[in-house]
Amino acid sequence: MAKTNLQFRDLDIGTHERVIECIDSSVGLHAIIAIHDTRLGPALGGIRAYPYASFEHALTDVLRLSQGMSHKAAVAQVGTGGGKAVIILKPGQIKTPELLRSFAEAVNSLGGQYICAEDYGVTQQDLALMAQYTRFIVGIPQTSGNPSPFTAFGGLRGIAAVCQHLWGSDSVEGKTIAIQGLGAVGMQLARGLFWAGANLIVSDINPEFVKLAVRDFSAVAVSTEEIASVECDIFAPCALGGILNQDTIAKLKCRAVAGLANNQLLTSEDGERLLARGILYAPDYVINAGGLINVCQEIRKEGYDARAARVLIAQLYDVLLKIFDLAEKKAISTNRVAQEIAEHHLDTGIGKRMQEPVFHH
Repeated sequence: MAKTNLQFRDLDIGTHERVIECIDSSVGLHAIIAIHDTRLGPALGGIRAYPYASFEHALTDVLRLSQGMSHKAAVAQVGTGGGKAVIILKPGQIKTPELLRSFAEAVNSLGGQYICAEDYGVTQQDLALMAQYTRFIVGIPQTSGNPSPFTAFGGLRGIAAVCQHLWGSDSVEGKTIAIQGLGAVGMQLARGLFWAGANLIVSDINPEFVKLAVRDFSAVAVSTEEIASVECDIFAPCALGGILNQDTIAKLKCRAVAGLANNQLLTSEDGERLLARGILYAPDYVINAGGLINVCQEIRKEGYDARAARVLIAQLYDVLLKIFDLAEKKAISTNRVAQEIAEHHLDTGIGKRMQEPVFHH
């Protein structure tokens, strides 16, 4: 494998501690690593590989995602900060072993300021290859593996909390839930909801995933354009972000939004729009924290323990009920309450990591 030829450029972004553009033209690598806030621990977040329309689109995405990771980690009290990375692919470009190696070496050069993990467009096989070139990586096959089941479990507990708050029972039996996106996490969520008695409406850009859900869960299939406006009890966005905006919120026909996509609100004002419409919102970085909680179990001194992860993720039920109750009492949006909790933890050091991360792989 040829030696990489990495070049770095620090970008001056006032909202973040550090943002680095990484380029290795010899292997077609163009990436951005964003470190938002490390007051509670080293930045941790997934790598997203995507054919962005422009560098500006990629930068906007990584900045929003890394900030979301700061809030997610702060509320979950896992002792990490907020970070994220994007690999900017050209149309049709394939992630080669050389490209992945170069990116891993970029991560390694930061000396643990940023710990990477899986996200959209990056596979377990990709992580396994990168782990040969950096130890600052979690969620690889030989440790905790695929975080999707743990993220989906957190989603199930979060939806149970929504049901408890709205209907006085945490059962989804007979409830109609519309799931947007049937990727690794969305399909796991659909499976859990089906076995718990929910009726499902689904959409995905991949028709094969939709066929599976129709066959295995007796789901009703609708188009990707329709899914956000179908009549249902709960709308569960599990695809890419920005789905909740001025246009889509006006069309929602649900009592609650509780999904596992990151950055579901296009702007903070959209949380207020949901409140104005009387739609309960489970803040995305709270309900989808299961994957983060799981991979953080890897870097404990004692090593990874799936049962410990399960126990901690189950507690998201109580965290969300607290957020719903506070929002109701204060007559403000749930998104604002979650943000206040996250910022309080960041400012006061609640949940700060007391031991250096230990990488056992």
